[in-house]
Amino acid sequence: MAGLKYAHHIVSELKTTRFTPEFAAKYAQWATRILWMDNKIVDGAFQMNCSWYMRPPAEVMPEASAHTHDADEIIGFFGSNPLDPYDLAGEIEFWLEDEQYFITRSSLIFVPGAMKHCPLLIRRVDRPIFHFSTVTTGQYKYIPEEKKE
Repeated sequence: MAGLKYAHHIVSELKTTRFTPEFAAKYAQWATRILWMDNKIVDGAFQMNCSWYMRPPAEVMPEASAHTHDADEIIGFFGSNPLDPYDLAGEIEFWLEDEQYFITRSSLIFVPGAMKHCPLLIRRVDRPIFHFSTVTTGQYKYIPEEKKE
């Protein structure tokens, strides 16, 4: 595709400078990040992240704790059984404001801008779970709850 005018709009390998090597190594112990896109990767793009969850993490990652964003976000979890695509084959605990939800089916979650969400706790993984999140701004801006005023 080299030399084509819009080839830079197609991302087919993981490119991100967002994560420290230490964070990436911890994440890799329980999940495989597939692709990441934001406006640093493709000018004008909004943020998108895709990963496979392979097992529950040993500890809660900081960005899985309660936080907000200035922009809307959609978070997805999909089971990997093509014969039963709605069976998550796992359990994810997810919070919207102060309400606790247990996700056991393939799901999309809409989080309006400024809504407190998470923690996101992966309780069980029987088969790999495909996860994605997209934030409608060019960069993922994580605002921890304890730093909000």
